[in-house]
Amino acid sequence: MTEKRTTRAAAGDGVAAITATAATPAGPAGPAAPADSAHPAVPDLAVPDTAALAARELRAVYSRLRRTLREASGGASDLTPSQTAVLSRLINDGPASASGLATAERVRPQSMAATVAALEQQGLVGRRPDPDDGRRQVVSLTETGLAYVADRRQARQGWLTQAMADRYTEAERATVLAALALIDRLNQ
Repeated sequence: MTEKRTTRAAAGDGVAAITATAATPAGPAGPAAPADSAHPAVPDLAVPDTAALAARELRAVYSRLRRTLREASGGASDLTPSQTAVLSRLINDGPASASGLATAERVRPQSMAATVAALEQQGLVGRRPDPDDGRRQVVSLTETGLAYVADRRQARQGWLTQAMADRYTEAERATVLAALALIDRLNQ
């Protein structure tokens, strides 16, 4: 039997509630029932309210900053988020097959084929035969695609650099750098 438990500390102690799914013993007549395979047994955890608040605020600030940077680099784009992700992947990782891009972006190959076709129609990517496997094609950025990505990145970097210089003191910029080092630990 699977049971959901909610741990909630006394009001005002700064601990948020966490719900966990765990196996419960079947009793003296039999072995413990396994936890739901989709939700393995998780110990009850007490999470400080500040962790939940920091997570919410970080997501909100990140979303607003992304929107602001998108506007700074030319406003509303004709590209979808999927198309933008493909351009970023190609600039960062180099040429790739459509199936490789689909795997990397965790989308179906048919969806990636449509995304690549739209980018190709706009002249931002091109395809050429794979030198190792003539049945496959390799997708890469065109000169227009490279310029598009570079221009948008330069606009975002320029806006952010100027905003940091205009809106923060030297001490505040040092605080931002220290906070970024802490935030980057989430990636480890």
